[in-house]
Parts: sequence; structure tokens; C-alpha cells
Amino acid sequence: MLSKGEGLKLYRQLVLIRRAEEAIRTFYHENDMKTPVHLGIGQEAIPVGVCHCLPNPRTAFGTYRNHALYLALTEDTDRFFAELYGKEGGLGRGKAGSMHLCAPAHGLLATSAVVATTIPLAVGAALAHAYRNERQPVAVFFGDGAMEEGAFWESLNFACQRSLNILFVCEDNGLAIHASASERRGFSSISDVIRGFRCCVGSADGSDLVAVIEATNRLRAEMASTSQPGFLHLRYFRFLEHVGINEDFSAGYREAPDEEERNALDPLLRFSAHLDMLGCTASERRIIETEVDMQIQRSLSLAKEGLFPDAAALYEDVWV
Repeated sequence: MLSKGEGLKLYRQLVLIRRAEEAIRTFYHENDMKTPVHLGIGQEAIPVGVCHCLPNPRTAFGTYRNHALYLALTEDTDRFFAELYGKEGGLGRGKAGSMHLCAPAHGLLATSAVVATTIPLAVGAALAHAYRNERQPVAVFFGDGAMEEGAFWESLNFACQRSLNILFVCEDNGLAIHASASERRGFSSISDVIRGFRCCVGSADGSDLVAVIEATNRLRAEMASTSQPGFLHLRYFRFLEHVGINEDFSAGYREAPDEEERNALDPLLRFSAHLDMLGCTASERRIIETEVDMQIQRSLSLAKEGLFPDAAALYEDVWV
């Protein structure tokens, strides 16, 4: 059971992620953010919930739909927006863009635009911890489309064979761009397939933050008792197009949810209802929302006014 303080802290993270992506949608048309964006509206509860359950220090890796993961671990919007605007103050000095966010000081070592490429990196990090006799957990987040890559299966097999302390987190929106799971997979159940490995397996509704936290805690306890890796399968609904700021239900590859369905699929609305059970008041929530809005407005102003890196920076921090 979450405490009231924990609930409000988690609510702040959800609101921060949602408001940050809504700000991207508002200003992206100005064409000053020179980077493709893969927005994760509908996905927020997964990184927030999983990271809440991981003790510090922890190591994390992600994919290109990474805004929620970065903000859940750092709550930093200054360097986040500076990076999207290509400014010197960005976390990658304006060269990483939206799809390659990282924050080593907070445990986020890498995210990547190339599907499944951070999965073997995460296994390597877990192996390094094992060699050093460290129990620091590693979590790697990836979409269900990554399971069509050989790198995923090879990484999972190696992690199971070596009993590594790694949590594989499948953020399953049922889509690889526009292709549904039935068009891509030769198996019907992700969890059933993974159970064929020496691996602890859990699943939950990824739109429900409380369910994500409960499933993560159960799985981590099982991992500790069996000394096996874990695989967490979390379904959620992607509200926007694969890449970009718009809805794309008119494209015809999926149906738009009605209002009742949208509310049930929205992690922010679902957790807001749970806060009532924890005794959190509407006034306390409004204070959080106002503080977050002020933080994002400040970060946007700093990003827009910030300096671009010098042209020579193009040749710095690169491996030639």
C-alpha cells in the first residue's frame, strides 16, 4: 500500500511527464525542435512504477520512446528541453536529440533509436555487476517490436544462463509502427514463451500505476529468492502516432477509443482516482500541477534563449 506522500510524489512524476510531452505538442510546429519525437502519452505509468521499485544505485537502459524514462529518473526538464532545441545546455549538448537521452549520474546509461540495441548493453552491465559481486539491479525497457530481433533472444538466453540480476521490461503497445502483433509474431503469448527460459515472469496492466508497482515488487522478490532474471510484460495504449505529435486513428490501422475507453487507458486519470483512496485532496494535486507547469515554462524559456553549440563541437565527444 502506498503512503500519501509516495502517492503525491508519483503523481508529480506522472504530471511532469505528461505536461512535458504536451508542451512538445504545443511548440513542435514552430520547427525549432530539430529532432523527431516519439511521444509516450499512455505509457507514463510503466517507467514511473518500475523505477519507483528499484533501489539506488540502479542502472537503466531504454529505447527511443524514452521521455518518460528520462524524466522519471531525473525530473530534470532544463537539460531535457535544451536538448530538444539543440542547445549547448542540453544533456548531449544538442547533438543527441530526443531519441538518445541519457543521464549516467541518475543511472540511465543509454537509450537508442535502433530497435533492441540497448538490450545486449544492459546484459553487459548486469554481467559487469556480477563480476564485481555487486547486487545493483539493471532494468532495460523496450517495446514489443524488439522481440522480433535476434538480439533480444540471445540477450535473454545469456542472462538466464548466467543468472544475472536484470529486469527485462516489455512496454507492449501491440504495435510496431503500424503492424499489429498478429502480423509479426509466430507465437500467441509473450509470457508463455518467456516461461520456457530460467526466468521469473510477471505481467500487469501498464496503464495502472498501482498494478505496475505491485507486479514489479512481486517479480523482484521472486528474482531475489531464485537468483534468476526477471521479465515484466506490461500492456499499454499508445495514444499518438508512432513518431510525431498527432493522433493517427484516421490512418485506419486501429480504431479510436471512445471517451470511456480513453479514460480507462489514461495512467494519469487512473492514478488520480487512486489518490482519493490515499486521502490526497484536490488542492494538493492542484499545487503539484501548478508547480510542474511553472517548472516546464521556465525550462522552455531557458531552452529557447539558450546558445547553440559552437560548430567545432560537432567534432567533440565523438568516437572517430
